[in-house]
Amino acid sequence: MNYGRSTFAGPDRTARSHARAPSQPAQESGPTASQKATQQSIFVTVGANVAIAIAKAIGAFITGSGALLAESLHSLSDTGNGLLLLWGQRESRKPSSPEHPLGHGRAIYFWSFVVGLLLFTSSGVASIYEGIHRLETGEGVESPWVAIGILVFALIAEGYSQFVTLRSIKRRRGELSLWEWLRRTRHSELIVTFAEDTAALIGIGIALTAVIATVVTGEEACDAIGSIAIGLLLIVVAIALCIEIKSLLIGESAAPPVRQAIVEFLESREPIVKVAHLISSQHGEDLMLGIKAQMREELRAQELIAAINQCETELREKFPQVDWIFFEPVRAIDAPAA
Repeated sequence: MNYGRSTFAGPDRTARSHARAPSQPAQESGPTASQKATQQSIFVTVGANVAIAIAKAIGAFITGSGALLAESLHSLSDTGNGLLLLWGQRESRKPSSPEHPLGHGRAIYFWSFVVGLLLFTSSGVASIYEGIHRLETGEGVESPWVAIGILVFALIAEGYSQFVTLRSIKRRRGELSLWEWLRRTRHSELIVTFAEDTAALIGIGIALTAVIATVVTGEEACDAIGSIAIGLLLIVVAIALCIEIKSLLIGESAAPPVRQAIVEFLESREPIVKVAHLISSQHGEDLMLGIKAQMREELRAQELIAAINQCETELREKFPQVDWIFFEPVRAIDAPAA
């Protein structure tokens, strides 16, 4: 039979989760369970950073520590970055429109990229500048034990924030190691939150070491060097984040295990002989699929349409992240060899 592209190819709009008649007003979808868990991690991170930024700023004012000031700038930046990620999540839930027919899912990638840029400029460069300035002026640290106490408090608060983030990641990574998950995941907001918390913990360790070294050796330069080291750390983390998120902005497919699971699920459907080709595109939480599948030859036109609609419905039930589906049946002669 003739499986014409014009007859069967194209999205099944009636089954879309965001589908609506043109006359109806656009409705912003609420957060999914996955997004709610991520929001919780970000809220905890923002709350911790607000408390830490205030404590570090007071400590920097009292002690004159450059490393502590660099860390207060870092925590202040992290607070703003967390708010940007929450805004990005809200933007990504906007419904599709004629101008943005595939929705706004990739908005979270844009705001994650902005966070990476801000981490580079507002935190990294500022910390290096502060360290160089203190090397030139020879400013020392007063009341170092106050600085040490504040840094210990910051270490505990950041440790709890990282614990919540890792707990959220654990729900998603399954059997994958943390490193494998970070390389494969499409959750840019969790990548950013994890990277910021990790950089914060290392930065606090550097600041603590710098202040203790200043007390032990009496060399005021140790504190300034600590500030420069924190700045360099933040720049490295920011560059790594921007490189990773750039790939998501350009457009990445679903993670390999997800693609494989989708192919296996489709080929287990009775009307489908084999999946000839699968294209996936990740849009934040949503997933767009382009499918070419060899169908059973004996299906008549109406039976073929019904079979495709049934396969799409079952696919969405199994993979709720799937939003758009473009399904094209192909003849056996058109299907590429395995």
